[in-house]
Amino acid sequence: METGCRWRGGFCMEVTPPPNTVVIFGALGDLAGRKLIPSLYHLCQRELLHKRSGIIACGRDRMSHEDYREYVRKLPGMEPSPCLEGFLKRLFYHAGDYAEHDTYERLVPAVAEVEHSFGNLDSCRLFYLATAPSLYLPVVEHLAAAGLTAEPCGTQECSQWRHVVIEKPFGHDLESSFALESGLLRFLTERQLYRIDHYLGKETVQNILMFRFANVLFEPVWNRDYIDSVQITAVETLGVEHRAGYFEQAGLLRDMFQNHMLEMLSLVAMEIPVSFAADRVRDEKARLLRSIRPFLPEDFVLGQYAEGNGMPAYRAEKGVAPDSRTETYAAARLFIDNWRWRGVPFYLRSGKRLNRKRSEIVINFKHVPHSIFEPVRERDLARNRLILTVQPEEGLALNLIAKRPGPKLCMGDLTMDFKYASILDTGESMPEAYERLLLDCMLGDQTLFIRSDTVRLAWSLLSPVLEARERMPLRFYPAGSAGPEEADRLLRSDGRSWYEPCEF
Repeated sequence: METGCRWRGGFCMEVTPPPNTVVIFGALGDLAGRKLIPSLYHLCQRELLHKRSGIIACGRDRMSHEDYREYVRKLPGMEPSPCLEGFLKRLFYHAGDYAEHDTYERLVPAVAEVEHSFGNLDSCRLFYLATAPSLYLPVVEHLAAAGLTAEPCGTQECSQWRHVVIEKPFGHDLESSFALESGLLRFLTERQLYRIDHYLGKETVQNILMFRFANVLFEPVWNRDYIDSVQITAVETLGVEHRAGYFEQAGLLRDMFQNHMLEMLSLVAMEIPVSFAADRVRDEKARLLRSIRPFLPEDFVLGQYAEGNGMPAYRAEKGVAPDSRTETYAAARLFIDNWRWRGVPFYLRSGKRLNRKRSEIVINFKHVPHSIFEPVRERDLARNRLILTVQPEEGLALNLIAKRPGPKLCMGDLTMDFKYASILDTGESMPEAYERLLLDCMLGDQTLFIRSDTVRLAWSLLSPVLEARERMPLRFYPAGSAGPEEADRLLRSDGRSWYEPCEF
């Protein structure tokens, strides 16, 4: 079913997926409780979860279907609505050890029973692995051995599909990512595998392609002739919280740069795909990554938060080694060696325990080539700047120079600012990124998911820095600060500075 509405010359369309059975491994974990189950519930409220779809939650703890439904009822985001009771009746629980084949042998009749009870004759299945990455391959191998991932029509496009979703990280380095991919693709085709990056489900990130390629205003100036530099920032005020065990092994480079940061860079800098089809978009993302100049350790600044502003140092966090050299901050200067971007620096930074939470993409345009407004010189005029805000408030802003009321020669910055929240109805909120991504998994749309070649390219780029990490200086910064001073120097050496939004 397709529904659409027109407004102001635009078009809005959403597609309801076919009946399918969603099987979640790790159903009692944090990701399932905070994101997956509430997102499925909100899809149900929006009538985007087919009425003949059921959900099977797999966990290690023993509990009944009713016990699990009561557990779900109390989760954050499960607000009462006319849809709630009907949604809870779609939930079923399956207990077992993920390492034991018996768990999957018993899952076969459980899935069949749910499909039969809901009249799901097409038997489409979505397996979501909300587990530790070390379990991805064993779970998939057991699913395949039990016949749960086999599609009746083989390797061709299939109406009775079997999709498997995995979360980052996709390996720990280039070698381990290759081993994971090789293992998974023994049992699945690339078309069945959905590698999820929740950043790509955010409205502003999705908007990059439409903003660039649906407006005639921007594409002609989206190149080295008009753009001076690009900044991509993803920083937060939180520390490692309960993720210290994972973060000690991963570090900020693996946690953010290998996926989120390079994905956003790809969308900003890629060439125009021939269509909005998934593989055409992902072809251009891969081509862009191949154009990035090999990373040099000297173009990176690595930092770690120290004690400050009443907050403990990273090394004092529970589960962190007292002499840890794990980076909680990274900034980098990158170049793309192609016709469009030759010579334009891209600056990326991400960090934890900083003074504010924000994720944004900033496009800094060049100065006007000549000023006719004597005695004002071209370098006296502020640059035009486009800011795409991913969080905390999704939206975009365009800084222009305009006449101010008063004297004949009176000009200054004018900001055209748009927030997505401003077009929502009263009481309506922005869709959760996982809602979009889960819906696309059910629709078989892989546009916002990461392809295997992109994973390998990202690890290949990052490998020289990861190998040199232990020899690179670690810059300490006070918790709650703007980050290490060396990150500012990285830009000052180029005659530039980080964009910092004004606070009033």
